[in-house]
Amino acid sequence: MEDPTKKYPRPPFKKQEQPWPGLAREMDPKPDHGEKSYKGSGRLAGRKALVTGGDSGIGRAAAIAYAREGADVAINYFPSEEPDAREVIALIRQAERKGVPIPGDLRDENFCKELVARAVEALGGLDILVCNAGRQQSCESILELTSEDFDATMKTNIYAPFWIIKAALPHLKPGAVIIGTTSEQAYDPSPDLYDYAQTKAATMNYVKSLAKQFGPKGIRVNGVAPGPIWTPLQISGGAPQEKVEKFGGQSALGRPGQPAELASIFVQLAASDATYTTGNVYGAGGGLGQP
Repeated sequence: MEDPTKKYPRPPFKKQEQPWPGLAREMDPKPDHGEKSYKGSGRLAGRKALVTGGDSGIGRAAAIAYAREGADVAINYFPSEEPDAREVIALIRQAERKGVPIPGDLRDENFCKELVARAVEALGGLDILVCNAGRQQSCESILELTSEDFDATMKTNIYAPFWIIKAALPHLKPGAVIIGTTSEQAYDPSPDLYDYAQTKAATMNYVKSLAKQFGPKGIRVNGVAPGPIWTPLQISGGAPQEKVEKFGGQSALGRPGQPAELASIFVQLAASDATYTTGNVYGAGGGLGQP
């Protein structure tokens, strides 16, 4: 038994800022992705997973958990996130599974197609696709939001999953799963996250749409909607410094969530005992009630 209010650090946190997209290894306190805590039990033995944004945050937690549950895992990440990515690949290989690093910019359609092709070739197939990578940049006023920034958020959060899912679909067989990372922002948007929030609402929507489209093919599609989670997304422009200091304090548990606390959700949605779960969004909101 653990008291969830005392399991992880609580605010106030010290001010900290990194250039986008940020590194988990340089955060204080460092996020917990399950590096030491996650114990697998073979639930995904023999599976082949591709996780975007797998170097840090929620994607890293999912990648570690998948490997420890018996899956081979390819991760995508922005090239500047290589230091974090190397740590993840090492952890996957320590679990005696194949770890495949594929750096690149998801805002490029051709790269997204190449990403899927390289993952399929290296893993020998694909049956778990996690579209997790996201861009979040706080902007106080729509008048200050440039078309370039708006476009970058849309391409990362909406176009990339579109391109990747399209490329992956011919390789997915009955029993395969697709998981999208949405957010509490899809349901209760913050005023400074105008562009990001609407992409997360769109993610929630494409999960439900594709679940209906792919259901007859035997392919399940679900989403995960986190509340405030301690990741580099926050300290690399995703939140103003005054919000970073108090981050997660508004939750019922009085703290932000850690990526490790979502790992089991990603495992459950990919596991073969969840075969009737499709078109659903699982929340982990710390008591904030979303979804």
